[in-house]
Amino acid sequence: MQWRLTFIATGIVALIFCVGVLGLYELMHRMALDGLEERGSAAAYRIADEAREGAPPGELLPEVPGYYLLQVVDRNGRVVASSPALRGRPAMAEAPVPGRDDVAVSRIIRAPGYGMPLYATSVRVSAPGDRYLVVAATPMSDLYDVQETFARLAVVVMPVVLAGVWVIVWRSVGRALRPFDRMRRELSQITGGCMSRRVTVPDADDEVAGLAFEVNITLDRLQRFVEGQRKFVADASHELRSPLTALRTQLEVALAHPEDEDWPAVAMAALSDADRLQRVVTDVLTLAKLDAGVRGERQPVDLGELARSEATERLRRVPVHVHVQDVAHPVIVHGSRTQLIRVLTNLLDNAERHARSQIRIVVYRDGPDAVLEVADDGSGIPAQDRERVFQRFTRLPESRERDAHGSGLGLPIARDIVTAHGGTLTAGESKEGGALLMMRLPLKDGGPSGP
Repeated sequence: MQWRLTFIATGIVALIFCVGVLGLYELMHRMALDGLEERGSAAAYRIADEAREGAPPGELLPEVPGYYLLQVVDRNGRVVASSPALRGRPAMAEAPVPGRDDVAVSRIIRAPGYGMPLYATSVRVSAPGDRYLVVAATPMSDLYDVQETFARLAVVVMPVVLAGVWVIVWRSVGRALRPFDRMRRELSQITGGCMSRRVTVPDADDEVAGLAFEVNITLDRLQRFVEGQRKFVADASHELRSPLTALRTQLEVALAHPEDEDWPAVAMAALSDADRLQRVVTDVLTLAKLDAGVRGERQPVDLGELARSEATERLRRVPVHVHVQDVAHPVIVHGSRTQLIRVLTNLLDNAERHARSQIRIVVYRDGPDAVLEVADDGSGIPAQDRERVFQRFTRLPESRERDAHGSGLGLPIARDIVTAHGGTLTAGESKEGGALLMMRLPLKDGGPSGP
C-alpha cells in the first residue's frame, strides 16, 4: 500500500506539474506575442503617419526597441524607404497585407538572409499620389531564447520536485501505516494462540486509535464467545456422556447374565436413557440454530390465547391459572408462534418442577411492551442465582433433587428465543414467594395499556 499510495500521489503531482508548466508556457508565449504585436503596431503606425503626410524618407530610423527591420513599399512592390538593417534588400514578400487602410495585422514570416522567423506587423496607408505598405519586423530570437530557457528550467525542476514529493509521501504514508503494521503483527500473535492479548491503542485521538479500540472490543467478544463455546461443548459432552454411559452399563450387565435379567425392565430403563439423550440433543440443536441466527416464520401472535392454549394442552402436576388483563384489547406480538410456544412450555415446565400447589400466568400490556408472567408458589430462586439460571447447563441443587434427568437448557433456550424476538426474560420473586419469570416483548401495535 505504501508503494501504491506513493506512486499514485507522485503521479498526480507530476500530472498537475505538467499541466501547470504547459499552461504557464502557453501564457508566457501569448504574452510575448501580444508584446511583440503591440510594439510592432506602434513602430508601423509611426512610419505610417510620416508616409501619410508625404513621401517617406529614404532611411528609416528604429525608435521602438527590437523593431529595427523597417520597410515602406509602394503599390508596385518597390521599396521606397528602409532601415539600415534592410538597406538594399528586396521587399519582404511574406509580410501580411491588411484588407483596409490604417489597420495593423501581424504574422510570423520568414525572410531571405535570416535563419529564424521574423514577427512582422504591416499597416496600409494612403498618401497623396500613392499607397504604401509599411512593414515593421523583428527577429524572434529573444522569444525563442526565453522559451528554451523555460523548457530547460522545467526539465531540471520537475525531477527535483517529483523526487521531493516521492520522499515526503513515502515517509508520510509509512508513518501513517506504522500503527496498522504493528496492529497486524499483534493480531497475528493473538490468532496464534494468545487470546488474552490485545492490540496497542495509540495515544493520539484519531481514526487509528478508534480502530484499535474497536478491535479490542471485538477481541473481547470473540474471547468470551470462544470460552463460552468451549464450556458449552464440555457441558454438552458431559450431559451426553452420562446417559450413554448408563445405557451402555445397563446393557452390558444384562448381556453378562441374560438368564437372570428382567428384559422388559431393562428395555424400559434403556428407553428412559434414550429419551433423556433425545431431549439433550434436541435442546443442543435448538441452541445451535439460535446461535446461527435461524429465525422462524414471524406472524402476529396473541399472547393471551397462546397462554390459555398451552395451560390446557396437557395435564400437569399442579393447576395452571391464566389471567389476561383487558380482554377487549388482545396482546398481540410479532413473532414465531412455534418458538414462543417453546418459551412458554419451558417456563411452565420449570414452574411445575418447583410449585407446591399452583402456577399462575398473567398477560398484560405495559406501555409499548407485552408482558407474560409465569409465577409459582415454590421455594423461589435465590437473588444471587437469578441470572445464573439462564446460563447453559446450569442447574441449582434443588432442581437436581426434583429432576435428576434435566439438562439445564430450558431457561437458556427460552431467553435466547426471547432475545431473538427483541425482548427480555428475567427472573424475580412472585407474590406467593416462589419464582417469577417475566417475559417482555414489543407489542405489534401501540395500543393502550391494561389496568
